[in-house]
Amino acid sequence: MKKGIYVLPNLVTVCSTFCGFYAIVASFKGYYIYAAWAIMIASIFDGLDGKIARLTHSTSKFGVELDSLSDVISFGVAPGVLIYTWALQPFGRIGWVGAFLFVVCGALRLARYNVQAETSEAKYFTGLPIPAAAVTIGAFVLFYDELWKDREVRTYLVVVLTYLLAFLMVSTVRYHSIKEFEDSKRSPFLVLVGAVLVLIVILMHPTVMLF
Repeated sequence: MKKGIYVLPNLVTVCSTFCGFYAIVASFKGYYIYAAWAIMIASIFDGLDGKIARLTHSTSKFGVELDSLSDVISFGVAPGVLIYTWALQPFGRIGWVGAFLFVVCGALRLARYNVQAETSEAKYFTGLPIPAAAVTIGAFVLFYDELWKDREVRTYLVVVLTYLLAFLMVSTVRYHSIKEFEDSKRSPFLVLVGAVLVLIVILMHPTVMLF
């Protein structure tokens, strides 16, 4: 306790936690679009805290543990509550089991990541990262509201998506890590052009193209 903690990266992590908590409250009140955007914003803070910690040489065991606990709230509980209150509740047991499975698989994914971070997950992720699964839920809510706002959301497509994301998180499927691109000094010029084009397409209609 006498050593103190690094304020800036941990404060960014707390911002991610706040967005997750807000998403939960908004879901209970029926503000599903606000909840979805809160999860999306939480993912931005989640990406920034590690960057800031590395740039300022303020990485710490405390920060790693706080980040994991924050991820459980913002990318486990928050999207689980959102997808349940938004679409899964009418399905009864299948619905709440799917929402719970999403949360628990996310927690298991984080636990596995924490023990593998220094070895196999240096260059790639084993299983779908929990922030990616949460962002998929949030983006799907925005996508569905934009295209079929006045239609019934109680469809088995949502059930399948929830179970699929849960199982992908605990699977052994490998996903590329952004660290692969960070370690490379140069990339082809067309990579930059492609990235700009993707960004433009997303900005043209974010509620649809994010998903």
